[in-house]
Amino acid sequence: MILGLVGGIGSGKSAVASELAKHGGAVINADQFGHEALGQAEIRQQVVAHFGQNILDAKGAIDRKKLGAKVFADVKELRALATIVFPLIGRRIREEIDRSRRCAEVRFVVLDAAVMLEAGWNDACDKLIFVDAPRSLRLERVRQQRGWSEADLQAREALQLPLEEKRRRADAVIRNDGAAAELATQVKSLLRQWGLLSAR
Repeated sequence: MILGLVGGIGSGKSAVASELAKHGGAVINADQFGHEALGQAEIRQQVVAHFGQNILDAKGAIDRKKLGAKVFADVKELRALATIVFPLIGRRIREEIDRSRRCAEVRFVVLDAAVMLEAGWNDACDKLIFVDAPRSLRLERVRQQRGWSEADLQAREALQLPLEEKRRRADAVIRNDGAAAELATQVKSLLRQWGLLSAR
């Protein structure tokens, strides 16, 4: 079974993925494929051709902060970047799913992708889990982990599907606003419900 994680920015999808991994889940993080894509010569060339030389760092590599400043300020530019990198990310997701399915020790696959629904990668998933957390907590997390302001969070959220829509399209909700033990209990309960963990 392929389980997809969706939720607001800072909701803690990675924490849920880590809990799922403890029960035999193979976690596929689509973000790493995005980084991989920007490192490929052909894609780098297309990105630089569209966004200009000023997104490069001193070594000639794409500076993700500079690129992010451009694409998160203009939805058209974000779509332009998506057109360039999403095909490779989608292909890599499917390759990793196939590879994981061939591993005997893998009980299920977990796909963690920030723009899962926007990119259509949810078509590879059997079930979607919405990871929920209050906005105030999500803002505190991104302030601490990424140095974002409230305006940064708002700008990025405006470019994604509304949280209500993500929740509506999910098969289950896990709240990630309490203790780690509470999160672990919710994950185990859901896996039992879906027949991915014994009732013991």
